[in-house]
Amino acid sequence: MSDTAPLQGLSPVIASDTKIVVLGSFPGAASLAAQQYYAHPRNQFWPIMAALTGEDLPALAYPDRLQRLLAHRIGVWDVLGACEREGSLDSAIRKPAANDLQRLQQLCPQLQTVGFNGQTSGKFAPQFAQAGYRTLVLPSTSPAYAALSFAEKLVAWRALVLEE
Repeated sequence: MSDTAPLQGLSPVIASDTKIVVLGSFPGAASLAAQQYYAHPRNQFWPIMAALTGEDLPALAYPDRLQRLLAHRIGVWDVLGACEREGSLDSAIRKPAANDLQRLQQLCPQLQTVGFNGQTSGKFAPQFAQAGYRTLVLPSTSPAYAALSFAEKLVAWRALVLEE
């Protein structure tokens, strides 16, 4: 697989007034093909965000979903900007290249909370905690993570929008 060109991730969905950012690991194959975060139809990210924001995000066109998420001062990005991988599993990631996460601090001066969508991205939590951010390693919304039900995941994800 070393002769395979690295896959490139998606651009951050953030604004200068973003207070919360959700960092995934790296977009899955469906997301890369669609050039949309959490594009797999069984990924629970958009239904969870709908429950947290009180808006029917899954019913909206993708650009409108992003606009509504940003209106709630929530951004989305990934910890990795590039990697090699066959399929969509985090366990298949090879040659990971981290995004410039310090750039996030510059672009989002009001950032307070960083939520990590799953254990792979959660490995970056200590560096954000050390920088003074509130960090939460949340259960993955991926359909590959079936250890928890949607309701159980939602309980954990609600902590993302609670003010400390």
